Amino acid sequence: MSPSILVFNSGSSSVKFALFSQSATGALERTLHGQIENIEVLPEFSSRLSSGKAFSQTLAARGSTDATREGAFEFLLSWLRGEMAGAKLVAAGHRVVHGAARYSEPIIVDRNILATLETFVPLAPLHQGHNLAGIRTLFELEPSLPQIACFDTAFHATQHRIATLFALPRELTELGLRRYGFHGLSYEYIASVLPEYLGASADGRIIVAHLGNGASLCAMSGRRSIATSMGFTALEGLVMGTRPGALDPGILLYLMRERGMDLNAVTDLLYHRCGLLGVSGISHDMRTLLSSDDPRAAEAVDLFVHRAIVHIGGLVAVLGGLDALVFTAGIGEHAPPVRKRICEALAWLGLDIDEDANSRHGPRITAASGRCSAWVIPTNEELMIARHALQLVGGDRS
Repeated sequence: MSPSILVFNSGSSSVKFALFSQSATGALERTLHGQIENIEVLPEFSSRLSSGKAFSQTLAARGSTDATREGAFEFLLSWLRGEMAGAKLVAAGHRVVHGAARYSEPIIVDRNILATLETFVPLAPLHQGHNLAGIRTLFELEPSLPQIACFDTAFHATQHRIATLFALPRELTELGLRRYGFHGLSYEYIASVLPEYLGASADGRIIVAHLGNGASLCAMSGRRSIATSMGFTALEGLVMGTRPGALDPGILLYLMRERGMDLNAVTDLLYHRCGLLGVSGISHDMRTLLSSDDPRAAEAVDLFVHRAIVHIGGLVAVLGGLDALVFTAGIGEHAPPVRKRICEALAWLGLDIDEDANSRHGPRITAASGRCSAWVIPTNEELMIARHALQLVGGDRS
């Protein structure tokens, strides 16, 4: 029987999942994927097999006890057993946003480690608890199944200490108030496939732009993280779908002092009402904004591009130059106008946009004659998690 890995990305009201099976050649192949939405309200299960066959079901219709995370997971595991002919589930891998300074690589989770990870919830209050809820639920349903936590912060553990510091009193830094960086699983995957696209240049000075509803940049040298735009939380850096990115902290003091906003109001503002949505007043979705003739939509796109250019310029300085710029994630992979504007603003680096290639989504979207290149490389965080999980339970990482 071929070993299979179940991969989870657990959120507050939904769980995305994928099943990877190891082929005869040792390669991991995704055999199905899906999600469970509206958990604890009216769970909706949907899945699609690699053959294209789709399946969906409203779980609460089976009984009110199904309207829980445990009921949804129990249904998923039961359904999988019917779909996994010839495969054996050997581990579950989970995306966990924060490993803090303690965990710089994936780890098999036991109940003691889970308790430690729960102490990091204040570092990522909107994500960490939900990530861990999936692990906790599987402990109850499948106690003998190895579970692996893969951290979004881990890839950035290679950064020099200076790149991780805020100019805070040392006693606050020692409490863990430092730059961690995120989207690490995405960056790790891109780093792993760079030689397939760039050849020997893969180990040079690379900036990867993970542009999606959450957006960040990572400067790499030798395919290791040197600097990144996100910091203590996933709020810092670029303009995002509903998050502001770089923000003068004095604005928060003003809002609390002069506008009477409390912690909950400020949290809601920063995570849910800023970014593309806040500037445009229309949508957080770049596709909607690019197709709109509303000047507010255009201004939101302008700001998104401007901030990306500013931050890329800073990372170029850190690297001492640039050999390649890589676009990935939802906007990075699917928005040619955004890529074009960023590359044109960075033409001074030697980026010469090839509009035909850009419209086709590359993979190379600049002329071969340029001093440096730009690429579109789809990310695959799920596969990265599956590779780590299989390695930790004694398999290959093909």
